Formats: sequence, C-alpha cells, structure tokens
Amino acid sequence: MNLKVQKTNKLAKLPEYAHIGDAGMDLYSVEDKIIQPGKTTLIHTGIKIELPKDTEAQIRPRSGLALKHSITVLNTPGTIDEGYRGEIGIILINHSKEDFKVEKGMRIAQMVIKPVLRVNVVEVERLTGTERGNGGFGSTGV
Repeated sequence: MNLKVQKTNKLAKLPEYAHIGDAGMDLYSVEDKIIQPGKTTLIHTGIKIELPKDTEAQIRPRSGLALKHSITVLNTPGTIDEGYRGEIGIILINHSKEDFKVEKGMRIAQMVIKPVLRVNVVEVERLTGTERGNGGFGSTGV
C-alpha cells in the first residue's frame, strides 16, 4: 500500500518509520518556533499526503516529548481524512512550566494510517440491552 507525499517546503522530510514494526511514522517540523508554557501552536510539516482509499491518518504525540518536556498533540488523535489535500499541521501544546523550542527537522509527532469502516446510520426505537446498560464514567469503579 502506498502513501503519496508531496513536499510543499524544501526543508520538509518525508514521514518515516524509525524501526521495523513501528505503527507510527515520524513527522518533522519545517520551522523554528517557541511554545510558551500553557500555550498551543500550529507547527508546519511542509508535506501534503494522498491517503489510500478507505483509510485515515491519525496524528499522535511522541512519547519522548510528552515524558521529557510535557509536549503533546492537543487533539489526540488528530484525524486526517482521505480527501484532505492540504498541508499537514500539528497542533502542539506545552504543558510544562518552561518554554519549549521546536527546531527545523525536529520530530514533533507521529502518523498512523488506519482503515476506515463506512456504516449506514439507521434510526431505531430501541437498542439491544446489555449487561453494562447505561453505566459509564466510572461505573465499574476505580
């Protein structure tokens, strides 16, 4: 299965798997930017993609940035729909108490390609009962 990638910036790097067997491909910044504590910013990757039919791309945080710097992707997972052809931008938030410097070429997020199921929406009068029923939001205890 192929993922078509177009560079929109000469500094852009193609997404790549760091290791055999990795689920996510690293995504890279094409800009230098400071993210202040508690602030959110959009980081450009300089790439556009064409996804295979019936797939989506999920944008997820990098665990090292989260653990070491409290930097994460704000809308996790971010969804890139099959028909989107714009530049991929990563919404990062700084949960630390210190400025964080994003640098050109830095790995800032990861992208996982997943299948998408299409369903028919059918209105019904009742749903099938289950043992759990309406239980949610902590209904099974701590």
